[in-house]
Amino acid sequence: MGAPGPQPPPSAPHPASPPTGRITAEQGLQQIWQNRGLASGALWPLAQLYGALVSLRRTLYRSGLLRSEHPGRPVIVVGNVIAGGAGKTPVVIELVKHLQAQGLRVGVISRGYGRSTQDCRAVLPETPASEVGDEPALIARSFARGATVPVFVAPRRITAARALLAAHPGTDVIVCDDGLQHLALRRDLEVCIFNDQGTGNGWLLPAGPLREPWPRHVDFVLHAGTTPPRGTSAPAYGLQRHLAHWAVRSDGSQVPLAQLRGQPLHALAAVARPGDFFAMLQAQGLTLKHTEALPDHYDFNSWKRPIDAREAVICTEKDAVKLWALHPEALAVPLTVQIDTHFFDALDARLTALLAQARTTPLPKPPLSSPPA
Repeated sequence: MGAPGPQPPPSAPHPASPPTGRITAEQGLQQIWQNRGLASGALWPLAQLYGALVSLRRTLYRSGLLRSEHPGRPVIVVGNVIAGGAGKTPVVIELVKHLQAQGLRVGVISRGYGRSTQDCRAVLPETPASEVGDEPALIARSFARGATVPVFVAPRRITAARALLAAHPGTDVIVCDDGLQHLALRRDLEVCIFNDQGTGNGWLLPAGPLREPWPRHVDFVLHAGTTPPRGTSAPAYGLQRHLAHWAVRSDGSQVPLAQLRGQPLHALAAVARPGDFFAMLQAQGLTLKHTEALPDHYDFNSWKRPIDAREAVICTEKDAVKLWALHPEALAVPLTVQIDTHFFDALDARLTALLAQARTTPLPKPPLSSPPA
């Protein structure tokens, strides 16, 4: 996913948590973004400056002064226009599974946010998340026991796409995890995801949650709320997020959540909206003795396990790809998404023509030098 979004404060901070003031401030910002009040109004002039920069950048790409490149295979970008979590990575996983079920060879590219490296590299199921980013690591591990999917990360997505095609020239479709605003990568289809808060107050950062003006052209909208966000002209389809009925151990074995009911649990989440995860755990009948909200993409290097050994640690699957290296006893609960089947029907119809064209078009030769994104 993109940059860390606002996060709710922990309901019962653990002594090892990072300073709660930051998280409380981020939660306050999230609340500000839902209304056009005095606080958001005070930030409105900065939002106008930000909007001017966004517009200038798009103009530079449209004019050709900044170059956008295409890898020569159909590219589907899954992203959002709001700051904070919208569930992009689970959608990418479901999208890849669907395309593979259609007999297509799929590759995934990503920036790899929060990683310690800055090169272009392949992501294998055993690759440490610290080297490639938690979300690419999660995607690679999600396919470790079934039909594998090549995953590559690079600061410039076109670089990742070229490396992917060099290693897997038979790839039919490339799915980009995040990157709706990464205009250096030319794309064929855009899938924009919204959580149940929609566009908030409709203002740009920092006065509102929007990374760029909305409405804008996209090919498909997936929304977790009951109604599509305001201004949507693209076909819109419902998206439901829910937790699995089991937790996963570091060795891959499963524990039914029903077996954890009545046990004291220490729940933690280093995602954009940790409160959603805690609420879903409680909805499963689990007793959360402590909840700990950490910054999105937290690396867990300084995290300390609760002193009370009776408290089992339970976390998101995205956190587990980093946490298990230090605390293999932690339990991870997968987040799954259910997407309106009509979305896949519409997507398949659009892909048919794109695939036919790609099979008759040779791969473009990489330029001698590539401009920065």
